[in-house]
Amino acid sequence: MKQKFIYILLIFFGILLPKQLCAQEIINDSIQNPMDQLGDVADAFQENFFEALKQKAIENYELALAALNKAEKVAKTEENKAVVYFEMGKNHTYLKQYLEAEADFNKVLKSQGDRIDVLEQFYELYYRQKDYEKSIPLVQRLIFFDEDYKEDLANLYTLTKQYDKALEQLDELDQLWGESDIRNALRAQIYRATGNTEGAIENLEQKIDNNPKNEKEYLNLIFLYSDQGNKEKAFETAKNLLKSNPKSQLVHLALYKFYLDEGNASEAIKSMKIVFASEEVDKETKYKVLGDFIQFVNENPEYETELAEIVNQFSVENGRVYEKLGDYYAAKDRKEDALNAYEKGIAQDPDNYNLLKNTLLFQIEFKKYEAAAKLSAEGLEIFPAQALLYLLKGVANNGLEKSDVAIESLETGLDFVFENPKMEHDFYEQLSLAYSKKGDTKKANMYSEKAIAVKVPN
Repeated sequence: MKQKFIYILLIFFGILLPKQLCAQEIINDSIQNPMDQLGDVADAFQENFFEALKQKAIENYELALAALNKAEKVAKTEENKAVVYFEMGKNHTYLKQYLEAEADFNKVLKSQGDRIDVLEQFYELYYRQKDYEKSIPLVQRLIFFDEDYKEDLANLYTLTKQYDKALEQLDELDQLWGESDIRNALRAQIYRATGNTEGAIENLEQKIDNNPKNEKEYLNLIFLYSDQGNKEKAFETAKNLLKSNPKSQLVHLALYKFYLDEGNASEAIKSMKIVFASEEVDKETKYKVLGDFIQFVNENPEYETELAEIVNQFSVENGRVYEKLGDYYAAKDRKEDALNAYEKGIAQDPDNYNLLKNTLLFQIEFKKYEAAAKLSAEGLEIFPAQALLYLLKGVANNGLEKSDVAIESLETGLDFVFENPKMEHDFYEQLSLAYSKKGDTKKANMYSEKAIAVKVPN
């Protein structure tokens, strides 16, 4: 009967010791010192072996190997030698001496037979080297101890381009444990690698036939058809999903696009409203949907009322919605509408620097200096190293005839201007204006000259 190994001192060393070396007895609620159970193991073996563990723990792998070589020489049993070889293998691995580590682990397996702990270390050794071919037989042996390694085997077949074996393994796992996102992603990766889109479609269609309520497989099939450029089949699949699962929210991520493409704005808007109200759809995806609708409205301005309605519905979640709406109005040179949208957005999303910048620029353009002075001061509390905010605060306070506040902001902000001649020029001009308003002609002229001296690229 094979002598089994057990783990001891795992938290500290992660080492493997033979049963005779680490057996513990619980007597009177106390654990006896494992060293008391060493039996006929020589003191020299104990001393060198534990010295090796100590050196490995502090990452002195060369010294650990030196101690293990000494322990090997005085080891009296094959089992003790196997323990030494196992530790040697780990130390050689840490030193990236992979051939030596491989030889060590093979010695242990030859002496003690297949052991999960040794096989796992061996597998890690090959995986570190990306030697996936050699990893496969090891994982096949590990499956005997732990069936979770079957997923590793499917991955290794994929990495070694044994795609038929990988798909066979994935199908087996689906039958055993049911489907998983990881396996589905791996299967999709295989289909892409082999260009076997038809195989992927057949696989998904079969899954849908087996379980017509499986929303995820419908969505995967829609994606595949869309990826192929087969919009008609993708649209048909989306409609079938809605029939089989009328409460599906995710299907509307596909439907709204199809409706927009065919010019069915009313149905597209219905789908988008479902998307915006859905808790299953993340915010980033919702922003993309809104972006698509804004583009649609840009080409079909008669739907602006619907756009405003959607924005009002969605905006409770984040000011970025108003940012997109403001960008839409700004692109159409509808500056007042843009400012109105930006101000609503920044009230909800003060940490959004682009939104802050755009709001301030439009406020200053409309001479809303009081609002700009307040907003720029609040913005600098969040973004204290943004030179533009100091400049805009200076401009706003110049507009309010608050020269001292403007000067303080502008002189502080100059320290944050790096390789930006245009901004540097604007700082000097505003400082010249501030000192001029204050009646300090000398400094006003000095900054005016500095502004002239700056070479602004055309």
